[in-house]
Amino acid sequence: MGLALMTGCVVNAQPDIAMAPTGEELKVCAAEDEMPYSNKKEEGFENKLTRLMGQNLNRKIKYVYWKDPRYFIRDFLDKGLCDVVIGVDAGDPRVLTTEPYYRSAYTFISREDDDLDLKDWDSDVLRSVKRIGFIPGTPSEVMIRAIGRYSDMFNYNKELVGFKSRRNQYVKYDTRKLVNDVSSGKAEVAVLWGPSAARYVKESTTLLAMTVIPDNSIRSDGKKVGQHYSTSMAVRKGDTALLERLNHFIKQQKAEINDLLDAEGIPLLPEVKVVQLSNNKDT
Repeated sequence: MGLALMTGCVVNAQPDIAMAPTGEELKVCAAEDEMPYSNKKEEGFENKLTRLMGQNLNRKIKYVYWKDPRYFIRDFLDKGLCDVVIGVDAGDPRVLTTEPYYRSAYTFISREDDDLDLKDWDSDVLRSVKRIGFIPGTPSEVMIRAIGRYSDMFNYNKELVGFKSRRNQYVKYDTRKLVNDVSSGKAEVAVLWGPSAARYVKESTTLLAMTVIPDNSIRSDGKKVGQHYSTSMAVRKGDTALLERLNHFIKQQKAEINDLLDAEGIPLLPEVKVVQLSNNKDT
């Protein structure tokens, strides 16, 4: 309780960023090298969205880069080193999230020439292909385990990151490599979050199919495993003025945002109502 009150005092003591004079600096937390989202060269689609946001708010963007996605909310946003995060799960309880600006899905990626009958996680072909690429810690891993293929993919999955251990460290899986492995025939299928793979599917010289996975997946104990998620921007808890400005930007420039995401090739789904969750635990 004491720490929470102290944190609240720090936030309230800060100037009202949303009401700052036009042209003032707005600090945006961004990945140093997490393409296709963001990098220091500002080549990611979240970088493009940030530029659009800066123009709309008439604010000068200053990037504050992080290397490890596990702690940037706690170590950067909460400590006031940045003011906005461009991409988080809608309703993330650690922060205040805007209205979602897109909803997308996990996808099966395969070569069009292979004409694989991929519809959902019950598709028989998933039990017969030799290699399926996926990223650990995602719904894809849960479902790979549910269909009994995890041990079959263990060595390939470790090979993707040079057999580095994930214990107590962040190990980055390169979605470009997973897509390229499908393009080259090294793997028959990759199961990836659509926005993380769309750019590389689009760039591939091999024609690839990107199949949206229905949001009806069930793991081995009968519980649902979500395949569709909404993405929002985020600010610190208590920063409601900036949140309001960002929501206005998203509503006002929805068409431009959709055009940007469409150009990236991201599969876009209809939005659903998302509830802002609360979490009193320290992050």
